[in-house]
Amino acid sequence: MFETIGKAIHTFSSWLNLPLFITLIGGGLFFMIYSGFVPLRYYGRALKAVGVKEEGAAGQISSFQALTSAIAATVGLGNISGVAVALTIGGPGTIFWMWVSACLGMATKFFEGTLAIMFKGKDSKGELQGGTMYMITEGLGKKWKPLAVLFSIFGMVGTFCLMQSNQLTEALQTVIFTPAGIQNTIWVRLAVGLFIAGIVSLVVLGGINRIARVASLIVPFMVGFYFLLVLYIILTNLSVVPEVFSSIFNQAFTLKSGLGGLAGSAIVIGARRAAFVNEAGVGTATMMHGASKNSEPVREGLVAMIAPSIDSGLVCTLTALAVLINAQYTVSDVQGMQMVMESFERSIPGWGSTLLMIVVLAFSFSTMFSYSYYGTKCTNFLFGAHRAHYYNYLFLATLVMGAVIPLTAVVDIIDIAYAFMAFCTVFTMIKLSPAVKKAIRQYFRK
Repeated sequence: MFETIGKAIHTFSSWLNLPLFITLIGGGLFFMIYSGFVPLRYYGRALKAVGVKEEGAAGQISSFQALTSAIAATVGLGNISGVAVALTIGGPGTIFWMWVSACLGMATKFFEGTLAIMFKGKDSKGELQGGTMYMITEGLGKKWKPLAVLFSIFGMVGTFCLMQSNQLTEALQTVIFTPAGIQNTIWVRLAVGLFIAGIVSLVVLGGINRIARVASLIVPFMVGFYFLLVLYIILTNLSVVPEVFSSIFNQAFTLKSGLGGLAGSAIVIGARRAAFVNEAGVGTATMMHGASKNSEPVREGLVAMIAPSIDSGLVCTLTALAVLINAQYTVSDVQGMQMVMESFERSIPGWGSTLLMIVVLAFSFSTMFSYSYYGTKCTNFLFGAHRAHYYNYLFLATLVMGAVIPLTAVVDIIDIAYAFMAFCTVFTMIKLSPAVKKAIRQYFRK
C-alpha cells in the first residue's frame, strides 16, 4: 500500500515539472516585457540601491541584508552538483540557457521585491510583515485569504531542508570520512545530522536579525572565495578558455543542450528539481525582502533583481567553467559533485577538493539558515507570531532526519509543495502587475 502511495506521489511530482517550468519561464517573460525590460535597463541603478539605508522605515533588516539572505538561500550545493549534471546531459550549450533563465529570473525577482514592500500586512503582534501571503490578503483582498493560507501551508513544507542535509552528509562522507577509513553507517550519519542541526541552531534560533547578520558576512565571503578559486583555474588554463566559451555558444541551440538546460535548471537546487536555481517566482524572496526597512517598493525590487545574476549568472557559470576547462563532463563514470571535485583537484593538485569542501560547507549552511526563516514566517501567518518559533525546532529535527533516512516520497512531497508555492506567487504577481507598472512610471520620473 505504502509503495503504491509513494509511486503515486512521485508520478504527480514528476507531472508537475512541465506546468511549473511553463509557469516560471512564462511568468519571467511576461514580467520582463511588462516592466519595459527594467532588469536590463537599470542594473547599474540596482547596484547603487543596495547601499541605500532607510532606518525610519518599517521592517527588521536592511535591503543589503535582505539581498544577501535571499542569495544565501538560493546559493547551495545545487549550484555545484546540479550544474555538473546539466553539463553531462546537455553539454556546454546548457550554460547559455542558464544565462537566459537568470535574465528572466531577474524580472520575476523585481516584481517579487516590489510587491513585497507595496503590500505588507500586520501579524498577530501588530508587526508589519511581507511575503506572498500578505501580497494576497492586502493586494487581492480578504476574499483571497484561502489562497494565502494555501501558500503558507505549502511554504512550511516546501522549505524543509531534508535534501540539503542529505547532500551535505554525502559530500562529507565522500571527501572526509571515506578517505579516513570511516564507514558510512547510520551512527556516523546520525552524528553528522546532529552536528549540522547544532550549527544551524546557533543562527536560526536568533531570529531574522541574526540570520541576516550572518548572511551579510558569509555570502560575500563564499561567493568571493569561490570566484578566486575558479579565477586561479582560468588563469592557469588561459589557452583553453576561448575554446570553452566558443563551445558554450556553438552548442547552445542543439536539442541536447536544450534538454540539459531544462535538467540543469531543475536539478541545480538539489531538492527543488522542478524550479530554477534562483527560485524566482517561488515566493521565498518575497518573505525576505518583505522584512526590509524600505518604504520605496521599486527600489527594493531593483535590489531583489540582483540575486539571479549572482546565483544563476555568476556562481553557476564559475562551476561550469571549472568543469569545462578540465573536460570532466565527458567522463561517463563521474557525475555530480564528484565531477566538480575532480575538476578542482586536477587544477589545484592536493588542495582542490579540500578548498571546494570549504565552499560546499558555506553554501549548504547558508541555505539552511534562510530557509528556516521562510518556514517560520509561514507559521506566523497561519498560527500567530507567538507560535512561529516552534517551527525552528521542527526544522532542526528534519535536518537530522535528512542526514539519516533515505529520501524518497518525502522529497517528492516537498517538491510538490514547492511547486504550489510558485503557482500561488506567480498568479498573485500577474494579478497585481498593474500596480507595479504604475510604480515604475512614478519612480523613474524622479
